[in-house]
Formats: sequence, C-alpha cells, structure tokens
Amino acid sequence: MTDIALLLAATLLGGMVFFSFGFAPVLFAQLPMEQVRPLLRGTFPYYYLAVIALAAATAAAAWMVSPLAGALFAAIAASTLYARQILMAQINAATDQGDHSAFKRLHGLSVVIQLIQIGLAGWAVVLLG
Repeated sequence: MTDIALLLAATLLGGMVFFSFGFAPVLFAQLPMEQVRPLLRGTFPYYYLAVIALAAATAAAAWMVSPLAGALFAAIAASTLYARQILMAQINAATDQGDHSAFKRLHGLSVVIQLIQIGLAGWAVVLLG
C-alpha cells in the first residue's frame, strides 16, 4: 500500500506543481491576455476536479500508511472543493463585474491556497517516503 500511496501522492504533487509553475506561466508568456483568461477559466474546473479526485484517492491510500499524510491529502481535497465550488465562482463574478480589487484579493487567496496545498502535499510525500 505504501507504493500505491506514494505513486498517487507524487502524481498529485507533480500535477499541482506543473499546473502552477509550468502550464499557467507558459500560457501567459505565449498568448495574449484576451486568450489566456478564457482558456484558464475553462481549464480550472477540470483541474480542480482532478485534484479533488486524486487527493481523495491519495488520502484513502495514504491513511493506511500514515494517518497524518492521509489527513493532509484530505485537507487538500476539501480545500480544493472550496476553491472550485465557492472561490472560483467569486473570482469569475469579480472578473465579469470588472471589480479589479475583489479579483486581486480573491485571486491572491486562491494562489495562497494552492501554495499551501503544494507544501502540504510535499510534506505528505516525505511522510510516506
């Protein structure tokens, strides 16, 4: 079970790091902003679903090896559920209304959540290793 938990955890961590530090920055560097925004807006619901599902599966597998690691992955799943169902809608509404102040605040919160999640996933991988 340790190997399965570790593989799931590494997949989750790698995907989160790649999306945050690979995919999104390349879009901003390669495409005009008017193309990047709708592309990312359309991508996030799927990204969040993938993170929720993979984090939940990883939590279940990791729990048997390390309850703390399992709890960390469960926290990632729960916070991603919040980000997808509540925060993303608020960010989109702020964008649609042209409320730049609210967008910056809410987007900043989503970035902080993502960075904390990456840190938690890294910590959990170490616990599983």
